[in-house]
Amino acid sequence: MLELERLPADVQRPAYDRSQLKTRMVHIGFGAFHRAHQALATDKLAAQGSDWGYCEVNLNSGTLIQALRQQDLLYTLTEKADESLHTRVIGVVTQALHGKGDGIEAVIEAMSQPDVAIVSMTVTEKGYCYMPSSGKLNPDHPDIVHDLAHPGEPRSLPGLILAAIIRRRERNLPPFSVMSCDNMPENGHVTRNVITQLAARHNPALAEYIQAHITFPSTMVDRIVPAMTDAAFDTLAERLGSRDPVAVEAEPFFQWVIEDNFVNGRPAWENAGAELVSDVLPFEEMKLRMLNGSHSFLAYLGFLAGYEHISDCMADASYRAAARALMLQDQAPTLRTQGVDLEAYADSLIARYENRAIKHRTYQIATDGTQKLPQRLLDSARWHLRNGTSCDFVLLGVAGWMRYVSGVDEQGQAIEIRDPLKDQLADIVANSEDGAPRVKALLSLNAVFGDDLQQQPAFVSRVTELYQHLVKQGARATVQSLVTQG
Repeated sequence: MLELERLPADVQRPAYDRSQLKTRMVHIGFGAFHRAHQALATDKLAAQGSDWGYCEVNLNSGTLIQALRQQDLLYTLTEKADESLHTRVIGVVTQALHGKGDGIEAVIEAMSQPDVAIVSMTVTEKGYCYMPSSGKLNPDHPDIVHDLAHPGEPRSLPGLILAAIIRRRERNLPPFSVMSCDNMPENGHVTRNVITQLAARHNPALAEYIQAHITFPSTMVDRIVPAMTDAAFDTLAERLGSRDPVAVEAEPFFQWVIEDNFVNGRPAWENAGAELVSDVLPFEEMKLRMLNGSHSFLAYLGFLAGYEHISDCMADASYRAAARALMLQDQAPTLRTQGVDLEAYADSLIARYENRAIKHRTYQIATDGTQKLPQRLLDSARWHLRNGTSCDFVLLGVAGWMRYVSGVDEQGQAIEIRDPLKDQLADIVANSEDGAPRVKALLSLNAVFGDDLQQQPAFVSRVTELYQHLVKQGARATVQSLVTQG
């Protein structure tokens, strides 16, 4: 357990009176990214006199919440670069709840506190119960089916937030803003879609109320936050003098772009390094395609080649060149950013990927690919198809995902696929011959590829060709070959 009195003198402690904080925000998804990103920005504001505090919620696992409670709602964040590190104690958490342990009713009640003005979330794309190919609610999702039948006992994120909106409305409390901090294009629009579409299935008037009174600001978040390992916890405990099971590590880089559209106030995040803008979409697309798209490319093709970390991929000149080519040749032309030096942005991303102090595992990034592919790679592929231009690195990323979800690596070892559609993927793989039939079968997954890409001969043939190259020659040789051709 974290012990403040044992911390080294160079560890930064909260320089504010924590008792003055108010629970003005409820955040769903107390994961590593939130702890290293939004909570950090809010902690910096507390040091400037802000009274905005967080009620942190995990809906499934209660381990982190229990550990946080045992150490007075405090945890450490360590920023690491190749030559330096800095640790600070985050003290901006005022409450902590576990959906299963404390009960979902306690979570709804927490969101119904009068001072709450913002409900935010980092639950990954799969938590929204939406169809990535369309951005709309998936009415067949098991949790949505349950919530339609039992609205007072929600299991899904949309159902949970809807229950809180209903309760606040019944109590004549002011509405809150709902802010997604997950990696999806127009994440505010997606959040609005799933909640209002679920509401409409209950009561059309409720959906109209939400459209009129609730705001859904979009955001773009950027920081590399690797999952903590046992070795990382051990090293940190040795340095801090006590063990922090809630600790998180991150790179020094931090970016947060927020659509300034809040119905009931917000913290002055611009004073903690955030950018408040009227339109987040160009920033979202730039980050999703150039950073997240190259991350997914490196995750699948790096994992297949035996590279455990992103920094390991960067030590391979071909992978480094391929990542940069993907960003600038394939992704940059599809963007609508103005006044941004995309070449400099690409170079900054490569430099961040080279940070060996950050152990960002390719396997971690490779999870939940069915939720990530549409916005990271497929939207760009569609742009190139419309414009009659090539995008071989994007298509190799798609082929790399297909090779990865086939479930066996290049050494013949089984890959444990972590994905909300893993059962469907396993069924497709089991019932298709490796090669062109496998590609065709995977492209039929409309939830990922829509119903259009499988009808595009140029797309299908090139993905098939690259997939077969991966099967026959391996990831490393395929990447090297494409870089040489380019």
